[in-house]
Amino acid sequence: MSVSQLARSIKASPTLKLNETAAKMRERGEPVIHLGGGEPKSKAPLDAVLNCAAQLNTGEVRYAPADGLPALKKAIIRYTEEHYGHAVPPANVVVSSGAKQSIMNLLYAILEPHDEVIFPAPYWVSYPEMVKLAGGVPVVVTPEDGTFQPTVAEIAECVGSATRAVILNSPNNPSGVMYSRDFIAEMVAFCEKRDLWLVMDDLYNRLVFDGQTAPNPYRFAEDRGDASKLVVVQGVSKMYAMTGFRIGWAIANREVCEAMTNIQSHQTSGPVTVSQWAAIGALSGVQTSIETMRLTLENHRNVMVERLQTIPGLRVTKPHGTFYCFPDFSAYGKSSLQLAEFLLDKVRVVVVPGKEFGMEGHLRLSYCGTLKEIMEGLERLKWALDPDAPNEIFIGDRRLVRDWA
Repeated sequence: MSVSQLARSIKASPTLKLNETAAKMRERGEPVIHLGGGEPKSKAPLDAVLNCAAQLNTGEVRYAPADGLPALKKAIIRYTEEHYGHAVPPANVVVSSGAKQSIMNLLYAILEPHDEVIFPAPYWVSYPEMVKLAGGVPVVVTPEDGTFQPTVAEIAECVGSATRAVILNSPNNPSGVMYSRDFIAEMVAFCEKRDLWLVMDDLYNRLVFDGQTAPNPYRFAEDRGDASKLVVVQGVSKMYAMTGFRIGWAIANREVCEAMTNIQSHQTSGPVTVSQWAAIGALSGVQTSIETMRLTLENHRNVMVERLQTIPGLRVTKPHGTFYCFPDFSAYGKSSLQLAEFLLDKVRVVVVPGKEFGMEGHLRLSYCGTLKEIMEGLERLKWALDPDAPNEIFIGDRRLVRDWA
């Protein structure tokens, strides 16, 4: 083989692969509906766009410091004080090219070869591959009660001498479930007691529904200063609909931030300067876009859950946040990959197999598209699966007649 054993062990991102497949089908004129997407359709905030454009107009687009522009760090510090009630100095903030790079740099900084990193299932598709890239061993904890809510006891059972860190993503991609306040509090205390890194992937923590708010890990943490092993990862991709700008950040102790900065300086140098100025505009500007998007997503969630509940045999856990739903489709086949391929082939609906998130039999559906796309996509999906659905359906200008069992 011409590539390394490590390279052979890393799988392609299924979400990016699905985006590519859907784009190619659309180019051929296929009436594809993408219910597998992971980015909001809202426009980036005007303040972000104007700040980015102003920097471009100067013509002075130069290298940024490896750990981020001082002006962006100040905006992140203000944001952290406002939304987490936690004051951090600039040395405890590292800005990266997206939250994914923040987590990757952190894993490089804290893992020795064969160290274990624990995370609950369902998990974000990249966690296992990122841990392996950093030389670690991913350890998955699957909640036994089927609620997507892990317990501290379940995680504690998997902790051993090689355990180095725990990653929690709440609200969770792909389930949309938000971990309870008691669970977060107990996990903070547990990781402090066992001297483990606790990585909070908080990318969706302001996209929460039904009047709830995401638990704040800093409220439960001891004030350990630069001995703290609590790391909070955030970014502008989801809550500000700025996926293409690729700006994320990590807040951690000074020593690990120095290590992450050194690593990043040899990977990519500092994040793109104009993207950082866009992030400054987003964090410092008018914040109404987040609430507008959150209300839209909450309505879309309600429509999706209501429609899914009409499909016989489907089990649906109502999401608390994000823009994902993760129903159990195992009544229609044990292989989520085969079911996803069937839906794409028969009714041109893109979904993401649950196997990629550590839970076979499930499919991830996204409700961040338009309401029209959501309703039509679910109508097609129901027609393909429900034996009591009408015998025919129109997809675009084509009439389809059921020709399979």
